[in-house]
Amino acid sequence: MIPPGGTIGIVGGGQLGRMLALAAAPLGYRCHIYDPHDHPCAAAVAAAFTRGAFDDPAALASFAAACDVVTYEFENLPAAPLEALGDKLRPGTRSLTVSQDRAAEKAFITGAGANVAPWRAVDDLAGVEAAVAELALPLVLKTRRYGYDGKGQAWVRTEQEAASAWRAIGEQPAVAEKGIDFAAEFSVIVARSAAGATAFFDSPRNTHRDGILRRSELPAGSAVTPHVAAARVQAAAIAERLAHVGVLTVEFFACTDGPLVNEIAPRVHNSGHWTIEGAATSQFEQHIRAICDLPLGSTAVRAGQLVMDNLIGAEVDQWPSLVADPAASVHLYGKGAPRPGRKMGHVTRLL
Repeated sequence: MIPPGGTIGIVGGGQLGRMLALAAAPLGYRCHIYDPHDHPCAAAVAAAFTRGAFDDPAALASFAAACDVVTYEFENLPAAPLEALGDKLRPGTRSLTVSQDRAAEKAFITGAGANVAPWRAVDDLAGVEAAVAELALPLVLKTRRYGYDGKGQAWVRTEQEAASAWRAIGEQPAVAEKGIDFAAEFSVIVARSAAGATAFFDSPRNTHRDGILRRSELPAGSAVTPHVAAARVQAAAIAERLAHVGVLTVEFFACTDGPLVNEIAPRVHNSGHWTIEGAATSQFEQHIRAICDLPLGSTAVRAGQLVMDNLIGAEVDQWPSLVADPAASVHLYGKGAPRPGRKMGHVTRLL
């Protein structure tokens, strides 16, 4: 157990790192941010900041020496250099390597006993055309690496679109995934301790637009609720097989025959931001508890109904009216100038 007063290292200085640092402070921990940028938004609320490259093992080792435990706030990190962090890294690099490659991720998920949509790995246009013949249309191409918020994806709805979709994803190694009918999207956020104890948050219904999460809401409704128990079994099996320590998020499609896993994120997640005001223990505090070997906290929901909306790009300019709304809890990430598609903040309302 790492007692209060210890230092938690966070690799990555984005908004998730910022909210982890804010959650760690009331428990008495100092946070040390490691990031290659000059002024990452997490550094503004942390006790220390080291500017360094994610692929510099020597700099990472020096950073780890100043910390009692180290975690990461996003998964698009080179895993090999993080080995320099040794046993201090929680969760470990296995969770990273599995989630970084969509083909490896899907194979791992099915190996854990969870379900995914029919898919095939593709490495060239011939592979795309073979997937069209085998899986039938429509299907979606997703780059195996570095895809998030809808990036690196292209739909194939007719045979004639195969070549243009392949070009649209940059002719990179990909997975071809059969398009499926689903009633809703939802996520299972689970925390797992080093001893294997788990705690689940209520699953929100998630709404995406242009590949970006726009809203999470509870209760999730009749399209989601019947699938949650089975989805939790699958998420727990994935966390156990990874030996994951900390918060893990599994995104699901609610389908007629049961839940299908879309993807996993080995970290706190945008769809869990509502927990800051809406749960007895936020996902961020829960992650801190798990990596520091503290008891996991209660996940009880504090409201009968709640809605979390992301503020994307120029939507953050609405802040004057949002902070004037007594029902709104506003979180601005301090990222500077807004850009299209950039997550600038979020607002949660307990109804």
